[in-house]
Amino acid sequence: MGDESWCYGYDSETKQASSQWKTPTSPRPKKARQVRSNVKMMLIVFFYVRGIVLWEFVPPGQTVNQEFHLEVLRRLRENVRRKRPELWRSGDWLLHHDNAPAHTALSVTQYLASLGWTVIPHPPYSPDLAPCDFSLFLTMKETLKGKRFATVEEVKTDSQEALNNIKLQQFQRCFTQWEKRLDKCIASIESILKGIKCFLFEM
Repeated sequence: MGDESWCYGYDSETKQASSQWKTPTSPRPKKARQVRSNVKMMLIVFFYVRGIVLWEFVPPGQTVNQEFHLEVLRRLRENVRRKRPELWRSGDWLLHHDNAPAHTALSVTQYLASLGWTVIPHPPYSPDLAPCDFSLFLTMKETLKGKRFATVEEVKTDSQEALNNIKLQQFQRCFTQWEKRLDKCIASIESILKGIKCFLFEM
């Protein structure tokens, strides 16, 4: 699994985290509108059921285009070879990322094909099927919400610490949820196709 996400100098608390008790007669609490901080870094993470395989911050000013993503994939390949030799030897592993332009560019798909990597297709507009979106980044940023960081280095340090604090059980739970969500998606598609077939036969 792999994806990118912004880590901000300030990320407001969720509605639940910032909730407060009030009486029926007390004035409505004021909430400031969230303004994204200029202190931010983009984080790239690849992980599997047992933990992180590769993480790195995108250099300031760097666009995550197909050329940059190819370099990231080359570093991922080397990390798998060095840090996860059991996966490297077996070759029995899959790659899943979303449909961002850098991920689906022709040069990227050709490179992955040349390595013999199997890429799991991702339905468009489906963040609920992307483990980075529905699990990993949410878990990582839970401890960062509501905190203010004055510098990019503070953002990087705390983001890295939050990432390192994710437990093995959370990675395993993430993959279990992913499997269940994919099963629901497949069942829904099969139900739709069955309905279409019935409609066509009745015509």
